[in-house]
Amino acid sequence: MRTNLAIQEETAVLDSQHVGDIQGALGTVRVDDNGTRRSWKNRVLTLLAIMGPGLIVMVGDNDAGGVATYAQAGQDFGTSLLWVLLLLVPVLIVNQEMVVRLGLVTGVGHARLIFERFGKFWGAFSVGDLFILNVLTIVTEFIGIRMAMAHFGVNPLVSVILASILLIGMTVTGSFRRWERFMYVMVVANFLVIPLVFMSHPAVKPVVTGFLLPGVRGGLTSNALLLIIGMVGTTVAPWQLFFQQSNVIDKRLTPRWMSYERADTVIGSVVVVIGATALIATTAFAFQGTSLAGQFVNAGTVITGLSQHVSALAGDLFAIILLNASLIGAAAVTLSTSYAFGDVFGTKHSLHRSMKDGLSFYLVYGAVILVSAGIVVIPHAPLGLITTGVQALAGILLPSATVFLLLLCNDKAVLGPWVNRPWVNIIGAVIVGVLVVLSLILAVVTFFPNVNVTLLSLALAGVLLLGLVAAGLASYRKRQSAKPVSSEEDRYSWRMPPLARLPKAVWSPAQKLAMATLRGYLVIAVVMLVVKIVQLSIGA
Repeated sequence: MRTNLAIQEETAVLDSQHVGDIQGALGTVRVDDNGTRRSWKNRVLTLLAIMGPGLIVMVGDNDAGGVATYAQAGQDFGTSLLWVLLLLVPVLIVNQEMVVRLGLVTGVGHARLIFERFGKFWGAFSVGDLFILNVLTIVTEFIGIRMAMAHFGVNPLVSVILASILLIGMTVTGSFRRWERFMYVMVVANFLVIPLVFMSHPAVKPVVTGFLLPGVRGGLTSNALLLIIGMVGTTVAPWQLFFQQSNVIDKRLTPRWMSYERADTVIGSVVVVIGATALIATTAFAFQGTSLAGQFVNAGTVITGLSQHVSALAGDLFAIILLNASLIGAAAVTLSTSYAFGDVFGTKHSLHRSMKDGLSFYLVYGAVILVSAGIVVIPHAPLGLITTGVQALAGILLPSATVFLLLLCNDKAVLGPWVNRPWVNIIGAVIVGVLVVLSLILAVVTFFPNVNVTLLSLALAGVLLLGLVAAGLASYRKRQSAKPVSSEEDRYSWRMPPLARLPKAVWSPAQKLAMATLRGYLVIAVVMLVVKIVQLSIGA
């Protein structure tokens, strides 16, 4: 039997603890287990052992910012924005399936791959964005914790301190299995949204209409567009890419378990959309016909409103849901930061390591938690506006993250026989294009508030369609048939070789132009977002 060290030397795996038995919350799979799962019982038991990264990353996506954003969508626009969730399902599955492949086949985290294949500039840009956005996102998680605990009469400082202790304590145990079991408890608590939505007495017809008929109640305004971008950013966030790729590696999964981890990801996608739908429906039906309809302020006012217009129990349930969402979001987002730090600086970064053995990994985790918690206790901070702004920023940064993801998943030196199929590239290109168009619309409306948003949207959609067709034709002409793989067994045993053996990535002039354009887009979009947030803060 090969040792962990021998396996690590044959592949690009950076941490020796990333090789060994799969020790999941609900079961164990031995590293030398090569048996065929012929019965459904064995397949289900294996899925339960492997399941976790996909489910956790998706439920973690319904974090404090997600709860607030979905609550705002329902309170201000009723069920008219449910179609956004439906469109995001394939986006979730396609994006996260790509990072699953990258993680299982390469054994290297997302941050390290970007540095290795795109150079120091884009590596620093990508990871720098991640660190900044993650800290801001974790700030929103502590905002949620503060609001939820305030409902039960707990002092904000006390609630933030207690949450920090819990988050750090559950992570530094030196056991991946114990950490995953903590996360599973919070995943189960996420389903409290089901009884909550029934308390608001939802009607089936408006929900179905909201899913099937795209539209925006009151018309497509800049504020509505900001919320849609926020919904995209909170449902498909850049941190998810970094987290799941590193977490499947830390769980010691390999290409052999590809189908199980894909199933885990799909299950998580369904769960997250169910939760988001329930939150939108809750506030849509609870506040319709009341003075609170269209008057969202923050998640704290939603708790108060549900207590007044539905029942005290509904307010309590929403507060518990918000607290739970904040905790699972903070745990996952902070861990993605620690994983990325370990990838970039080559330090030990595994939940299998003890506190002493993985000191830098856990120190980064603790530092991010404490810094984010400290920001939240600053007096008179505009908590609701910070939450909305962070989700919109995530939506704006997502195109660049998706571009890197697509480039990596088409790199044969990295993925070999696992490179993207053409239909995955098509969906990825559509995702990037739509997000860029949304950001451009927001930029134009910010500078020219009287512009016809509908006509502008149609015009940019036409340009996007033409661009996608042109790109598709160019790609079809240049595409070469992939080298055939001798057998399915070869495909599932293929792993990326050590990074030092990879040929240097060479960009074509078209790719260089595209990346320069992307850089310009990001600068303009972020500036426009800042302007829009300032306008909202002063009531302009």
